[in-house]
Amino acid sequence: MRFDIITLFPDMFAPLLQQGITRRAYESGLVEVALWNPRDYAEGNYRRVDDRPFGGGPGMVMMAQPLEDSLQAILEARALAACPAGAPVVLFSPTGEVLTHTAVAQWSSSSGAVLVCGRYEGIDQRFIDRYVTHQISLGDFVLSGGEIAAMALVDAVARLQPGVLNDAGSHQFDSFNPAIDGLLDCPHYTRPEVWQGQGVPPVLLSGHHGQIERWRRERQLALSARLRPELVDAARSAGRLARADEKFLSQLGDDPVR
Repeated sequence: MRFDIITLFPDMFAPLLQQGITRRAYESGLVEVALWNPRDYAEGNYRRVDDRPFGGGPGMVMMAQPLEDSLQAILEARALAACPAGAPVVLFSPTGEVLTHTAVAQWSSSSGAVLVCGRYEGIDQRFIDRYVTHQISLGDFVLSGGEIAAMALVDAVARLQPGVLNDAGSHQFDSFNPAIDGLLDCPHYTRPEVWQGQGVPPVLLSGHHGQIERWRRERQLALSARLRPELVDAARSAGRLARADEKFLSQLGDDPVR
């Protein structure tokens, strides 16, 4: 899997690639990341990559030509690396589809993509129309550039690669994962048993695996019902809620904090 990232600030990615659990994915070659600065492909003494928008208005717009030249260099490099032809070109944009666990799982089984990190007021629409195949958003807010969004996608994809996490099955119980029916994950506790007067729920100390599993399921249901009720509705519509789940939810009534 290879991600080629077009960014004016490649140094921003150093912590992502050199620290944390997912570092194993990059060091082992499970996920390859190549950084490309469009300023390296800009013309003139000042290597200009942006200009004023036609029609007036505030801010600057990234120019199409340096982006195209960066993309062509990437496609040539991918061909030399024997990467599959026709790599998707992803732009991080408020108009894109919101990134979800399902989308991350799909990207994790792909051969990668070219990620375009916009800056300023955006990039020339002609480049988008000609080359961009996917647009992704992290949510209904605006960042200073696409770098943080690109890091989020690459990190989320990298941790799903086999052998990256110490416990190979740990991501199966992440929030939104189909393994827990798309619900929120339950709370977790560790040593000491009592911290600042608060104890661990007794069932977690009981050693009774069936009761522990049911407690965790009920906490997933309660948290989801209180904070993200649409997740419960989706699980119900998909037929993923057992009779015991429905009974517990009905007992919550108007008090999903229980």
